[in-house]
Amino acid sequence: MTKAIKLLTALPPPQRQRLMTLAREVSFPEDARIFEEGGPADRFWVIRSGAVSLDQQVSSLQRVTVASLGAGDLLGWSWLFPPYVWDFGAVAFSPVRAYEFDARAVLKLCEEEPELGLMLVRNVAEVLAHRLEMTRGKLMEQYTLHRRGAL
Repeated sequence: MTKAIKLLTALPPPQRQRLMTLAREVSFPEDARIFEEGGPADRFWVIRSGAVSLDQQVSSLQRVTVASLGAGDLLGWSWLFPPYVWDFGAVAFSPVRAYEFDARAVLKLCEEEPELGLMLVRNVAEVLAHRLEMTRGKLMEQYTLHRRGAL
């Protein structure tokens, strides 16, 4: 399994400082839906405190939690890849404080500073690989429970 990385600490200090010039502090109350699967992905967050659950709609009546995120974790990667829509939904499991980044501004910065862009894309790709492995495991777990009649 891939190792979970923390986006901001994975960037070298000069690139991290440059990216942080685009950060805006935000907060979400417990149970707030941060984004919905299929909605426009035009921003991302780095969680400062609290917990966020990522979920996948598996039927019209059921969502499956596929990952839980906490301090230092990247929330949202769909802003980086066309068609720029969320692949999962996200809800605040507890009160959350985060740094919010406007995707358009970050992409512009990446064009202006290709070294930063390459580092950012590599780090997001590592996060993505780890999340996909976690999601696959959760979905397999749900499938197994369903097949055994436990759901």
